[in-house]
Amino acid sequence: MPSRLTRSIRYRFSIMMQVLSLRSIRNFFLEWRMMNKIAIAFSRGAVTINGRETIPTDPLSWEFSSFSQNGEDGIFDYLTHQISNPNRYFIEIGASDGTENNCSWLALGRKFSGLMIDGNETKIENARTVLQPLNWGLQFIAAFITLDNILEILKKSLHTDPDVFSLDMDGNDYYIAKKILDDGMRPKIFCVEYNSAYGPNASLTIMYDEHFDYNLAHKSHLYYGVSIAGWKNLFNGYGYKFVTVDSNGVNAFFVHADAFPQTFINGLQGSHFRENFAQRVRFEGQWDIQFSKIKEMHFFEIPK
Repeated sequence: MPSRLTRSIRYRFSIMMQVLSLRSIRNFFLEWRMMNKIAIAFSRGAVTINGRETIPTDPLSWEFSSFSQNGEDGIFDYLTHQISNPNRYFIEIGASDGTENNCSWLALGRKFSGLMIDGNETKIENARTVLQPLNWGLQFIAAFITLDNILEILKKSLHTDPDVFSLDMDGNDYYIAKKILDDGMRPKIFCVEYNSAYGPNASLTIMYDEHFDYNLAHKSHLYYGVSIAGWKNLFNGYGYKFVTVDSNGVNAFFVHADAFPQTFINGLQGSHFRENFAQRVRFEGQWDIQFSKIKEMHFFEIPK
């Protein structure tokens, strides 16, 4: 008859095997779901790439969406092919789980190395589980970005002049971008989300709050981020040239003047402002109607 110790060991072993089995099942379905989304993304990219006719001076003609939501994949793809001395490296803050974001096309479609950062630990760990075996040049960091930790986190970057930096925080984006630039980092391409509810001319952003959550900041969810004029004023002071906003009015693109042929930069004819299509549908009105809902909130005016 087995001793009490033997029975205890067998029981613990049985429980451990059940836990491992459940974990294996979970990982299997996680990987299956994410790989299916990746396959769909590549199929979508193939269709949209073949359906476009690129015009060198018209950035909106470069758009296509594989993993991205608003044509960012195409704009990054075209711009990175114009860089004078590329290093094939990106940094993305707001990478989610890597299946619907701005830099997975570069990471998986073109095998760029890079740093993926997100405040949701579960999502970034899912990205690590599935994407790491597909590209061992990727790094993954789970962190809610603040002014206090951004420079320490970016020490993980292999380059201070990555080809691409994508920033999407839905909040303190201006303050983080300025901190990065003040520290000397000079991405060749900088993609930032802008809030079209602030209109085309006001140079505004939210007041800094290290715990900012746009879901809680205002019931309309319109109090977040930076105006397009605010971004232009910031980047103008660091040697960047405006390229375009995307067709859906979500992101703006800037390039460092020293990283591209001047003839290419001088010929660009981008779109300077478009309304966020989802916000316009949701609020059934243009940006001025949207801004009226948050006009009593506190803003910081970004200087020229």
